[in-house]
Amino acid sequence: MAEIDNSWYAVYTMPRAEKKVFSRLELVGYNVYLPLTSSIRVWSDRKKKVTVPLISSYVFVKCKENVLRDVFKIPGVCGVLKYLNKPAIIKDSEIDLLKFLMSDAEKVTVLEDFQYISGEEVIILKGPFKGLKAQFIDLQSKYRILVNVEGLGVSLEINLPISFIQKSSI
Repeated sequence: MAEIDNSWYAVYTMPRAEKKVFSRLELVGYNVYLPLTSSIRVWSDRKKKVTVPLISSYVFVKCKENVLRDVFKIPGVCGVLKYLNKPAIIKDSEIDLLKFLMSDAEKVTVLEDFQYISGEEVIILKGPFKGLKAQFIDLQSKYRILVNVEGLGVSLEINLPISFIQKSSI
């Protein structure tokens, strides 16, 4: 039984092939969506801001269910998300919500390689405490920063988004 209207489906891709699959599907004429966000990648010799998929290994395709099998002919496509042994339909409202969230992508952060250790020295990159050196602590599953203000001889504990800090190189 074919769908009368086009529906959104989550197509599973080979690892790190989301952008290529997105481009190939778009080139063939499919209505596709790939939410992307920025992430800082750290190597031993450099740091780089890269654009990565918000949801790894998935590209969203809008088509009829009977046309979905043609998507598997695209290089890099491995499968489709299923529910009860049928391709899972992603609601338009869910795709719209993703698009709304991604309209301000700077506020969406991917924390794949989270490696802060309690007590580690960090630098605050954004906000009213920008430029201060601080100490990272993990307290009751909430990320908090302990800021030592030496000139005043006080310590302040504040809540900051993790994206506001980076490891201190000194």
